[in-house]
Amino acid sequence: MPKINKYVDIDTVEREAKKDLIDRHSPFITVEGIAKKGEMLAVKVRMGNEYTHPDDFDHYIESVTLFNGETKLASASFVAGALGNEKSHAETTFNIRPMGKKLNLIAHAYCTKHGIWESTPVVVEVAE
Repeated sequence: MPKINKYVDIDTVEREAKKDLIDRHSPFITVEGIAKKGEMLAVKVRMGNEYTHPDDFDHYIESVTLFNGETKLASASFVAGALGNEKSHAETTFNIRPMGKKLNLIAHAYCTKHGIWESTPVVVEVAE
């Protein structure tokens, strides 16, 4: 089983290089709108908040996967050069249809050089 790196608040990290490594590899989840049972909900996952990630042939974000708890909801794959071979924030929007009372959203991202990174969980209440 591969190691899963988890986001830590970079404000608590002293070394700038460590802040950069953590932030640019961490997926950040944003829910757009209000979650209503049975209605489409846009969930955006963006790689990095303050720092951008490389898009080189041997070092890039290969995939982003969205989970509700342990249930895989969606995934997106990228190839090297998809972001123009420039450092940037890879991002994708997943449109999901919540059917329960709440969502426990977690995103995983895979960097070809630094492995799997997990977001901070985002709990979303779902209205009837």
